[in-house]
Amino acid sequence: MTDASAENLYGGVLIKGKEIMDFILNAQTPPTLKEISDHVEMTKSTVLKILKTLDYCGFVRRDEETKRYYLGTVFLGYAQKVDDTFDIRQIALPLLSELRDQTGETVNLGIIDGNTITLLEKMESPQSVYLVSRIGGGMNMYSSAMGKATLSQYDDEQLSRYFDEVTLTKLTPNTIVSEKKLRSNLAEIKQQGYSIDNEENQPDVYCVGFSLKTEDKIYGAFSISIPKYRIEPTKLAAIIEQAKVIQQRIIAAI
Repeated sequence: MTDASAENLYGGVLIKGKEIMDFILNAQTPPTLKEISDHVEMTKSTVLKILKTLDYCGFVRRDEETKRYYLGTVFLGYAQKVDDTFDIRQIALPLLSELRDQTGETVNLGIIDGNTITLLEKMESPQSVYLVSRIGGGMNMYSSAMGKATLSQYDDEQLSRYFDEVTLTKLTPNTIVSEKKLRSNLAEIKQQGYSIDNEENQPDVYCVGFSLKTEDKIYGAFSISIPKYRIEPTKLAAIIEQAKVIQQRIIAAI
């Protein structure tokens, strides 16, 4: 936060407290009072006063033996509340609407729901394409672009559990129903950063999918649906590049 933006805010000590907690958060090892005061623009006495207040509130804790500071466990409760109430739509929809306008194609947003992808939102193309999916409805992960983009982010244990619980059933002639082939496809998706549903979920519809993952949490996925007759290599390459930019902007905003 710049000094200019902070001038109009009330409670400068809160900003200083955040600066201290940010340093503790990003430190390689729990820091001492001296280490904190050496790296923030405050006197040692000011840092100590703020640390005592943060300790009282439960925002930090001090190990009396090592004299080092840790973030308080109170943040676990805050983090859980954020996780419970976080709605990916608030961040993603404006950017996905922008992607719809850029590409002229239908853009979908979905989240994991058990072993399926639930469609949260659908931003229709001006040149609308009929999709069998509906908002609130579920799609198979193994056959849809959003689902495969999501599965590509699963670790070995999650993926094995998925295959144990799901029966791969042909929906179209292109649906991949071999676990071996699907695993190979997912490895390719992970490497290239996007998935392709080439009429695997619905005839005549081609989709490109992107996961929305930060660190170890998958927040959802989005896809661009295009009628097969409108697919041509140059346009597809441009859509993929535009979608990659939007993907990174959404992830950065989470």
